Amino acid sequence: METTKNEMTPYAKQFFNKLSNYLDTKIYFYGSIQRDDYFPQSSDIDVDIFTSNESSTIAKLQNFLGVKRYEFKKFIYSVGKTKKLVYGKKVKYEDLENNFSTEISIYKEEDKDEILNVHRSKIVLPFFISWMLIFLKFLYYNLGILPKEFFLYLKNFVMNSIGDSKFLVTDISKPKNNIDNDK
Repeated sequence: METTKNEMTPYAKQFFNKLSNYLDTKIYFYGSIQRDDYFPQSSDIDVDIFTSNESSTIAKLQNFLGVKRYEFKKFIYSVGKTKKLVYGKKVKYEDLENNFSTEISIYKEEDKDEILNVHRSKIVLPFFISWMLIFLKFLYYNLGILPKEFFLYLKNFVMNSIGDSKFLVTDISKPKNNIDNDK
């Protein structure tokens, strides 16, 4: 999962190479970049980062991406048949000028094997699931006839119909005062 099935843009390749070097860690790709439902100019690129020091990794990501601490969302992942609860953080990063979007998930190093196994299990999907995802993405990205919330709901419904894992994001909202909260 250190390489991708689908070709990334030169900008995306350079971005992830720089990020990997900056963090001094491997980046693992999952999601549509590894499947037939990837839309090159529209789909975001999902990546996993595993760390033994979450605080340090998040601080480095804040610096590299130019984002605030509150933009990292906490999540809980009930993994596979064991239903083990895995905790992590994720951040969405967009560079509209370069038509680039990524979602970076940060996990503890000890959860690496379980998370990668779950993500590997969603690379080869049943034909009807792949077809549904391609159709939904075509309606949303190419034709623009699905509202974003409805598209995300349908996409998550289709993806959750396979596998035993459940994913819950704990939304951390922006501070109410005007002070930048970087901690």
